[in-house]
Amino acid sequence: MAKVSTRTYSRYTLEALQLLGSLIRAGRKERGMTAQALAERAGISRGLLQRIEKGDPGCELGATLEAASIVGVRLFDADLDTLSHQVRETRERLALLPAAIRRKPGSVNDDF
Repeated sequence: MAKVSTRTYSRYTLEALQLLGSLIRAGRKERGMTAQALAERAGISRGLLQRIEKGDPGCELGATLEAASIVGVRLFDADLDTLSHQVRETRERLALLPAAIRRKPGSVNDDF
């Protein structure tokens, strides 16, 4: 039996999921694929694919991205120069953060 979810999602999240689902459905139809054929290629059930295409927020992210990839929906289509620049900036910002918040405990003096 399906687990009942009480989690709420923002309107932006729900709209983004519906848009992604619509793009997956449109890509599938452009390629002349049936829902069953895409589900088999993605390694998921047809029911899960239908939920992904409807924008259900409870679907597994990996399955959603795999379906998008198979039908050619490009999610992260940055050129390599921009991407490497963003990676460098992110690493520089992370270098400024402390490595740990708590200090490591010192050695215990157990010489009695």
